[in-house]
Amino acid sequence: MSQKFQEVINSERPVLIDFFATWCQPCKVQSSVLNTVKENVGEGARIIKIDVDQYPVIAAEYGVRGVPTLAVFKNGELLWKESGVHDVNTLTQLLKQYQ
Repeated sequence: MSQKFQEVINSERPVLIDFFATWCQPCKVQSSVLNTVKENVGEGARIIKIDVDQYPVIAAEYGVRGVPTLAVFKNGELLWKESGVHDVNTLTQLLKQYQ
């Protein structure tokens, strides 16, 4: 997964990573928000979900201490990272800013 993860974040398009856990209630809320964000940005950005329980090494590598944590990468560079639930407009504007 780590090799694949590197390929994903090295994209020319911005990639929003949703670090989540299946047992996390706020993560479920964030997931439905991300569905709308995806509709808003279309092909301009990718949204990828990473289960921190399945991939703890990746979560640790990027300093994920709580879920949900969102991170935006472009060309392999971490551009933005925050924990907590974020709204549709904030995330849509964030991704469009990096397109």
